Amino acid sequence: MTVPAPRARRRSAGRVLPLLLVVALLAPMSVLFQQTWRLTDDDRSLAVRERLGIEYLQALAPVTAALVDAQSAAVAGRPASAAALTGAVERAAAVDARIGPELRSQERWAGLRAKLEALRDRSPTDPEAAFAAYGEVTDLLLDLHRKVRESSGLVRDPESDSFFLQDAAGQELPAAMVAAGRLADLATLATRRDADDRIRTLAELAALRVGALAPAGELIDDLRAAVDSSESTDLGGTVLTPLDTYQRAVEALAAASGPTSTGVIDPAPVAGARLNAHAAAEQLQPVILEELDALLADRVDGMDRDRWLLIGAAGLAVLLLVVLAGVLLAAAGRARRRAVEARRARQADAEQAGPPWPPRPGPNGPPSEEPWPAQVTGKGGDPEAARRGPVDAAR
Repeated sequence: MTVPAPRARRRSAGRVLPLLLVVALLAPMSVLFQQTWRLTDDDRSLAVRERLGIEYLQALAPVTAALVDAQSAAVAGRPASAAALTGAVERAAAVDARIGPELRSQERWAGLRAKLEALRDRSPTDPEAAFAAYGEVTDLLLDLHRKVRESSGLVRDPESDSFFLQDAAGQELPAAMVAAGRLADLATLATRRDADDRIRTLAELAALRVGALAPAGELIDDLRAAVDSSESTDLGGTVLTPLDTYQRAVEALAAASGPTSTGVIDPAPVAGARLNAHAAAEQLQPVILEELDALLADRVDGMDRDRWLLIGAAGLAVLLLVVLAGVLLAAAGRARRRAVEARRARQADAEQAGPPWPPRPGPNGPPSEEPWPAQVTGKGGDPEAARRGPVDAAR
């Protein structure tokens, strides 16, 4: 015989099943929300960190320009103006003190600043020694540019336009400025060197010419690629005009520093072309960095909007699941009430029908489970008359 489940157990199952359904729907939604939030948060953190790198590069740009000018003055044997370099170094030091720990640049900046301060105490009487000393410092400065780009994540930027912009402003342009300054200064030193050093000097000039023109060409290609791949309508109009000016200045530098029939390079045209390229680079670099920062700021704003949309969608989904749970619980409650009402109706019907017939006696004593059949009951439905049979009943 099947034993029915207790009523309390059936009632608890009716309450738990809707909740289990809601949890089954809520669990994958929670996992999807967490994964989406984590990916969005990682992208946003990268963009915010990249903007710190841009701020640091903006502080290093005046240091680069002032250091190249100071090198040219020292090689030419004239006193350099310390105000521009000192002011640029102080502003960069303030930026490093504020965001250097996060970009892990403090150690490199400390070493560079110590070298910069040592240059101010150097006597301008030895141009060759000044050229070597400034070359060491500019190498440290370019290495700091590389460190900032790496630690800020600019080198890992996922978008094509911003990647090309950071490469142009953070790597190619500083390298081109430093190499152009060295090229012009070496052309000045070449006129003072002995004839025995001419072959070595010409080889150095050729290497520096390539070192100045190659990154300048890479810079031009980067900016044109950034404009072509960007969805921003303002990037081309903002960047291409100063880029054309810089490109013409680089072409003039290439023509002035080209090899001659005598093998001797006139330092005056090279120095003039270097100054024009230097001025064009000073105008171009802030434009690139500002456009790059604007792209990253728009990206951060877009991710913030996406996060609010994600929160709103998750809240709406939870609200719908709560409503669904309420509907299911209400339906289960109505089903329980209908079951109770049906059970009460059956009990009322049973009470109106009276008590059931007693069990029919078996042939050998024990009562049978079969009910009294109507056709064997006596007149008036008397079970005893049916047991005595028709003869006894007639008596």
